[in-house]
Amino acid sequence: MAQWTSAIGSAQLARLLASQQPRPAGPGARRPPAYRVLADGIRLLVLEGRVPVATRLPAERELAQATSVSRTTVAAAYEALRGEGFLESRRGAGSWTAVPAGNPLPARGLEPLPPEALGSMIDLGTAALPAPEPWLTRAVQGALEELPPYAHTHGDYPAGLPALRAMIAERYTAHGIPTMPEQIMVTTGAMGAIDAICHLFAGHGERVAVESPSYANILQLMREAGLRLVPVAMADGLTGWDVDRWRQVLRDAAPRLAYVVADFHNPTGALADEEQRRSLVDAARSAGTVLVVDETMTELYFDADLAMPRRVCAFDPAGSTVITVGSASKAFWAGMRIGWVRAAPDVIRSLVAARAYADLGTPVLEQLAVNWLMNTGGWENAVQLRREQARENRDALVAAVRRELPGWEFDVPDGGLTLWVKAGGLSGSRLAEVGERVGVRVPSGPRFGVDGAFEGYVRLPFTVGGAVADEAAVRLAAAARLVTDGQGAGGDVPRTLIA
Repeated sequence: MAQWTSAIGSAQLARLLASQQPRPAGPGARRPPAYRVLADGIRLLVLEGRVPVATRLPAERELAQATSVSRTTVAAAYEALRGEGFLESRRGAGSWTAVPAGNPLPARGLEPLPPEALGSMIDLGTAALPAPEPWLTRAVQGALEELPPYAHTHGDYPAGLPALRAMIAERYTAHGIPTMPEQIMVTTGAMGAIDAICHLFAGHGERVAVESPSYANILQLMREAGLRLVPVAMADGLTGWDVDRWRQVLRDAAPRLAYVVADFHNPTGALADEEQRRSLVDAARSAGTVLVVDETMTELYFDADLAMPRRVCAFDPAGSTVITVGSASKAFWAGMRIGWVRAAPDVIRSLVAARAYADLGTPVLEQLAVNWLMNTGGWENAVQLRREQARENRDALVAAVRRELPGWEFDVPDGGLTLWVKAGGLSGSRLAEVGERVGVRVPSGPRFGVDGAFEGYVRLPFTVGGAVADEAAVRLAAAARLVTDGQGAGGDVPRTLIA
């Protein structure tokens, strides 16, 4: 019986390998042999999770043709990977990826670091902050006080608690976007919302237009749903969206869905202006594409004087073209798994009906906690704390990276939780690999792209500040030196670099 659970074609593997930047050679160092370059490239893809463990690799002859190397080179690379524990083979079943004994399985998304690893590792992988106390505790206490009437029911509310649906609708109305409770469905986080939308609107093999780069976990969710991602390049810097390019892609590719993060985009931090928002809605409407707008970062602006543009759904208030997704996870706390969808009533009814075959509903206690926050003013107080903390962390991280890594380039956003960094010509994949070995976890740029794009980038979230931000930058600089010196290919890391 074969031990592989998926397969990768030779053309796709060749594209992923071609996207990688070559490992810099140290002074006087020779270029490694071709088989070693190929083996290192495949190993990095496995360690990054971009080629999953237990994936069947192409036959030697097929990969040789796709990569324009000899079959002997591929055979030698496969043999090296088997010797290192990254490949297993069986006659008649082929060769499939693996990880050596004792190595943790690589994450395909951006899963949080296990709590037991937090003492030795600085986690810059997840863009999430600790809970803004005392508001979490107060919200849970308030929810417990309101729980008894609900405890006498079955507890299943597929559309969400009526009180919370009404509260969320009221908040949209206060922003100048008239909204009825019938236009709201409460979900288990923004991921649950987008998963439900994808299953309702886009079947296996259908196209979805996405920003390039875009939020890694959503890209992975869509890949695993069998959707075909159509990347649309972002404009340079924080200017955001190339509307002419979006019009062309929506017209030519005719995707069923398009996914955008218009407010402090993850990962770049860009903020779409009103004209870009209006144009995106018009382009989607003309193409017959449903525009899914992720608003999880909307409230995380750092300057009270910043003139925030109107919400994207303000340009389609009935919800016939725009489906809006919101969440408490970024603005409040990731442990509060409450999200919501705003759309036309008929779309909400369809989403609710489909939920019977998914998760049935969202936990009642957490809904009551969010409703308590929004109903008492606690939400505004908690979000203000979140803004202050994120702004302080941003400033500390920016200063530390500029001091330790002056060759790295980035624009400083006015909100959100992420810094999108061009890593001075180094490979983001190698930085991520070596970073874990020197005690800092950072996601590489290709996690946020399609088919290996953004190899020269890393994403740094505003999740640490003060001395921890300083130490994170020191460890990143150590990783950068190792990559530059050619020690980023699986060799030992000097123990003096690990705090």
